This record gives sequence, structure tokens and C-alpha cells, in this order.
Amino acid sequence: MTNQKFIIKPAGEQHHAYADTITAEMELSAQARGTGIAKRSPEYIKTKMSEGKAVIALTKDGKWAGFCYIEAWGHGKFVANSGLIVSPEFRKCGLAREIKKEVFKLSRQKYPDSKIFGLTTGAAVMKINSELGYYPVSYSDLTTDDEFWKGCKSCVNYEILMSKNRQNCLCTAMLYEPKPEKKSVQTKLREDFQKNVQLFINLMKVKKDVFLKFRKNKELENSNKEKN
Repeated sequence: MTNQKFIIKPAGEQHHAYADTITAEMELSAQARGTGIAKRSPEYIKTKMSEGKAVIALTKDGKWAGFCYIEAWGHGKFVANSGLIVSPEFRKCGLAREIKKEVFKLSRQKYPDSKIFGLTTGAAVMKINSELGYYPVSYSDLTTDDEFWKGCKSCVNYEILMSKNRQNCLCTAMLYEPKPEKKSVQTKLREDFQKNVQLFINLMKVKKDVFLKFRKNKELENSNKEKN
């Protein structure tokens, strides 16, 4: 499947028919990973398509292959490329990387002055983000828009996030700044991260194990309270 040719472009109203398939695959993928941010409805996905704030990947014969959309927060100060999903049939052939590149390009066109951020637990996404110029940051560097954080309620790790006062969780926060206040500092951070991506990913795996143990202990504690 590595030789499969795809058409990757901004989505529009003509792609509404794919919305149900996209949201169903998003939910299945989140369940498989044990994480999931901002569960979306087909109507929401259709709105993003109609607004020109989404990228879709199709095969030459019109079969859905992948998708990602744009969200703006804090009056456009921050932008997130969310809901990246690839059909199971077309995974592991570099399609996710190409979709990320296209939605990043679209974000820069629509919001040239905005900071672009993301939350991810995936090593592959971290590597792709690093290629685009993102680097890891603390949660406090992200948007404070409550509407964004409400989207985390659909994630099984929401209790961990809230117990950490929205300052930490399983996901890694990453940021791209188009106009950094201290350009030399940001350039150094980007370069250091790109050189040590795998080391950072290994550290994130340790962090994930710690937080998953925390979640299991909380679930056990809650279960014991219910029994008593």
C-alpha cells in the first residue's frame, strides 16, 4: 500500500458524505489508544468542511483515506490542528505525515499570526510535529480558553488532567510560534528537540506509565468507595 496515490486537499461541502465515516473512525481509534480529545459529531465535521477549515485525503477512486481539521481559540491567538485520523486500510504508508503538512499549511494561510499547538500521546505525531517546527512546551503555554479544555472531558484521562490543575496529563503539549518574542531561544529549542526526539519520546513513555498507574489507583479507590 506504500505506492498508493492520494489526493490531499482542503475539504468542502462536497465531502459531507464522509463525515459519518470520519467520526466513527475517530471514536474507534480513541478507544484503541485509551485516549481521546474532543469527541465530535458528524455535524461538527461538516461545519469544518463548509468553513474550509479541514483537510481530507482520498484515493484516486474517491475512497476516504484520512482527515484533519482546524480549530481557533482565544480569538484566533491560538490554532490547533485536531482530529488527525487515517483509515486503518491506509496506515503506515506516510499518509498521516502528508495530511499534517497540508493542514499545517492551511492553518498558516488562514491564521498567519497565530500560534499553532497540539496535544498528543503518539510518537509518530511528535516526530511529524518536530519536522514542522513544533517543540514541547508546558500546558501553561497553551490557550487558556475554557472551551478548548472542555473538549478533554471525553477523554478517559480527564480526571488526571483536572487533578493536575490542567497543567499536566498523558498528552505532550507542542507549539509552533510564527513570530516568537525571542527568536534565537526558540530556534535553539527547536533544534535541540529535533536532535533528541527519540529520547524525549522515551521519557514520555515513562510519564505515561506513571499517569496510567495513577488512573488505575483512582479507579480502584472509587470502586472501593462505592462498595462501602
